[in-house]
Amino acid sequence: MSFLPATANDLPNSLNPASSGSARASIWAGIVPGIVLVAMITSVAYSARNLSGLTLFSPMILAVVAGMVYSNVLGTPAHAKAGIAFSQRRLLRFAIVLLGFQLTLGQVAGIGLGGVGIVVATLGATFLFTVTLGRLIGVDARLAQLIAAGTSICGASAIVATNIVTGARDEDVTYAVAAITLFGTVAMLGFPLLSPLFGLDQHAFGLWAGASIHEVAQVIGAGFQNGALAGETATVAKLTRVAMLAPMVITLGLMARRGSASAAKPPMPWFVAAFVAVVALNSLVAIPAQIHAAIALAAQVMLTMGLAAMGLQADISQLRSRGLRPLALAFSAFIFIAAFSLTLVKLI
Repeated sequence: MSFLPATANDLPNSLNPASSGSARASIWAGIVPGIVLVAMITSVAYSARNLSGLTLFSPMILAVVAGMVYSNVLGTPAHAKAGIAFSQRRLLRFAIVLLGFQLTLGQVAGIGLGGVGIVVATLGATFLFTVTLGRLIGVDARLAQLIAAGTSICGASAIVATNIVTGARDEDVTYAVAAITLFGTVAMLGFPLLSPLFGLDQHAFGLWAGASIHEVAQVIGAGFQNGALAGETATVAKLTRVAMLAPMVITLGLMARRGSASAAKPPMPWFVAAFVAVVALNSLVAIPAQIHAAIALAAQVMLTMGLAAMGLQADISQLRSRGLRPLALAFSAFIFIAAFSLTLVKLI
């Protein structure tokens, strides 16, 4: 038996600082190539948005398309897969938490009890309608839930958050994002033209747009076309829908637990509690406008990187195999949320 001090090489890996450090370095080295590729796709998306004809689309949507084109034309390198997975999971979840800085409880109160009621009722009815119709026409339950979440809550962000508890395939996420983007764009362009036909003043139009159009950027684009009051009301109504993301994901998580046949319970995502905490913090603490702007930009960039990662893992042949039924479901959900919310706005 030797009584000489142990060297670093003699220690077990779990106790050897050099070994632990090299392991961490190795993990990061494996992640970096994928993150660099995702960052490149994200840069392309932001640059493409400045081109004529593409300004209507958010960088998130362009990133999905660019990622799909890259992966299906050039192929995704094997050494980049770890970093792509990191971008798709970690960055997306953290970005959703940062979305909480866009909302305060005071803003929710600003649209009044009736406005909150319209938002909540529309969200719940649209989600149930979409999931039920999906089951009736034979759309996969997980894909139907993604379309339901994207339509009823907040587009791509809701689809990503919902998928953490539903566990759908990457191709389903990409399909849902594409369908939601298509009909959200139609709503952004068409709703302002319909406002005079339905006799909506600026407040009423803002509530309708905020309660029914899919993406935050699309709501802002449609709302401010009808005036400042319409734009502000639409934005607050939409952010109120974003706040519903947390209870919706919690509900889906509980349903997944109850319906799971295995003994292991699906974990409740940590980012839901973090999102709620951030909204509370934003409501209680006055954060400077410059910091708010920086956080909003960081959230958008990370969401864009996460969706670029999804595009990089999407197989177009798998998307084609879904057929037209999911697209018909997304269209039906779009018509339902527009009609249902308009009816409530006119009544209330």
